[in-house]
Amino acid sequence: MAEELLHVQDLVKYFPAAGDWFAQIFDRRVVRAVDGISFEIDRGTTLGLVGESGSGKTTTGRIIARLIGPSRGEVVFDGIDLLALRGQALKAIRKRIQMIFQDPASSLNPRKTVGQIVAEPLRVHGMVKGKDLEKRLVHTLELAGLSARFLNRYPHELSGGQRQRVGIARALAVGPEFIVCDEPVTALDVSIQAQILNLLMDLQDELSLTYLFIAHDLSVVKHVSDRVAVMYLGKIVEIGEVDEIFTTPKHPYTQALLAAVPRPDPMAPPRKVLHGEVPSPINPPPGCRFHPRCERFLGDICREREPELVTLDGGTQVSCHLYSGGDWKG
Repeated sequence: MAEELLHVQDLVKYFPAAGDWFAQIFDRRVVRAVDGISFEIDRGTTLGLVGESGSGKTTTGRIIARLIGPSRGEVVFDGIDLLALRGQALKAIRKRIQMIFQDPASSLNPRKTVGQIVAEPLRVHGMVKGKDLEKRLVHTLELAGLSARFLNRYPHELSGGQRQRVGIARALAVGPEFIVCDEPVTALDVSIQAQILNLLMDLQDELSLTYLFIAHDLSVVKHVSDRVAVMYLGKIVEIGEVDEIFTTPKHPYTQALLAAVPRPDPMAPPRKVLHGEVPSPINPPPGCRFHPRCERFLGDICREREPELVTLDGGTQVSCHLYSGGDWKG
């Protein structure tokens, strides 16, 4: 039986719509970035979190990494309530949970060398000192596919792929168990993307890591994930095993995402394109949030009642009135 490492329940994060505190006095609206999502990740596996820009993927990852706090909800890591931790207890858990950021250029301090960047988390946690520090740095860089000659280089002297490897090395330095990968290959060339993805998968096998892999490229998610969760406007609309999601997607939004993936076949039928714009997270549509763009719109039930996340026979969970059953009295 698989062992559950992370459990997220009814997670919510709202941001003030106004930019500064004075404007917030007059504008009490909120951006519903994450609006009540639940999922689990088993130890040693990867959950791919996909969706259009603005769906709440990165916000979810940052909450789990405790970079920002939630509005409400529950995040349990290996039996520990992450959101209740403070002070030294929170500092200690950070060694077990790390994050790889999307843009390797902006996530690395340009005034520090690679050695200083990778050594910083080790110094913060007081894990390695003196002569052992350099040995640890060299070993960590080698895990990320870099040699010791990179220790004294600065980020501007590296290519995009090399910078991302430094970001991976920084995350690995403290020996984490769980890593949030926030679109780690989006800013890279296609050939470099494959190298970084293979590196992450090799590290997972070698170090028994668990990943939350955030991406909008479905082909990448299919390559690295065991399970996939699809987000739309702050909600999870479908979650299940990767093969099930990609072969028989249930939710109309998931079907539209997969249909829009380019195919290297000149005889392939034209790609389906989602019509309309993503609604504002400040004022999301009532009922099913996808109903203004859905080709399988059912009428009042979609417009007025929010669908629940139901479990189908194959184990896939989907939030859609096409599968919810029951009687509707509108």
